[in-house]
Amino acid sequence: MNTQRWMSTHFFSFFMTWGIFLPYWSGWLIYTKGITVSEASLVMSLGLLARGLSTLFAFPYLSGRFSSKTLLKVAAIGTLVSLLCYIPANSFTSLLIVTIVLHIFYPALMPALDSAAGVLVQNKQLNHYGRSRQWGSIGFVSIGMVITIFTGLFGDEVIFWALLLGVIGFVLLGFMPTPVILSTKPNIESKQGVGLLQLFRIKHFGLVLVIVVLLQAAHATYYNYGYIFLQDIHAPVYLIGLIINIAVIAEIIFFSIADKKFGHLSVGSLLAMAAFGSSVRWILVFAFPNIAVFCVAQSLHAFSFAMGHFAFMKYLIGNIPHAQIPKAQGMYSAFALSWSTAVFTIFGGYLYEIEPRYAFIGMIVCTIPAMLIALVYRKLELKKDVLVSI
Repeated sequence: MNTQRWMSTHFFSFFMTWGIFLPYWSGWLIYTKGITVSEASLVMSLGLLARGLSTLFAFPYLSGRFSSKTLLKVAAIGTLVSLLCYIPANSFTSLLIVTIVLHIFYPALMPALDSAAGVLVQNKQLNHYGRSRQWGSIGFVSIGMVITIFTGLFGDEVIFWALLLGVIGFVLLGFMPTPVILSTKPNIESKQGVGLLQLFRIKHFGLVLVIVVLLQAAHATYYNYGYIFLQDIHAPVYLIGLIINIAVIAEIIFFSIADKKFGHLSVGSLLAMAAFGSSVRWILVFAFPNIAVFCVAQSLHAFSFAMGHFAFMKYLIGNIPHAQIPKAQGMYSAFALSWSTAVFTIFGGYLYEIEPRYAFIGMIVCTIPAMLIALVYRKLELKKDVLVSI
């Protein structure tokens, strides 16, 4: 079996669905199911809360007891069943319940795929992780460029059916031949006494976590309301997918040059630059609510998201013991990518109903403190370097 192709296909299939869900789902709930912006923000925020619990506690626990193949198959089927439940759901309460259940299964596919890739690399069955992972980005970008053409022709109902079709495709992949190593049930080894709180004993971990939590939280408005904001500023429907994916393209370009161009910079410097770029991004969208400036601001996703993520991974590699990295990543996923975004989705939804632009400028309540804290951390790094040199 060509494991490189197997991994690439799974990354492509999953991120193709993620390219539908992440930017368009709030808009689908609003325009198709008829709930308000504030109701959609509450629904998605509670979904993110469930996602954080799933990735922080449930996934690490189950991954130590079941094979990667089983986890992927169960999560995929659970996602499909959850999506089907949206068909009869029309009330706010039913949509809320279904969304919470969906977030228990669907986002877990992301760490499950990365874990599968890690197993294959460790067992020398996958030579190039990056080569396979790039197909995930290609899937995300390609579907975004296509989906808005169909929404322009057939309406926002297409969003649900496109996601459903994509998930069905991913489920079918689970029934195809799988690398043998991924079908093997892991051995339950004696547990090392490594609790979550012990991570905060590692120098500056808490400080760095606060910074990346603020940086990722600042994307809440963009992730949930970017699609409807583009409609509000009268962007052509057939171009919305392309505009949204400028951010992903910028992210791909950044990661392709990050090690060579930014690898020599300190974590504090990278985090400060990410916070500055993020602040500029949201100020531009607020000050100039037009399509051209929004497109320029999208390129700053390379700083606001990609550089912040790169900086955190650099900190992990340089400071976190190997045995504690999975828990550190779980905490990052829960606090930075889920729970903080959930809180600021509600905040952004409240501001959006007052004035759409306010929802974007409101995100600097995250980015400005993140930049100040990052500068403090950078000074601490410089002091450490001076002491080491002495």
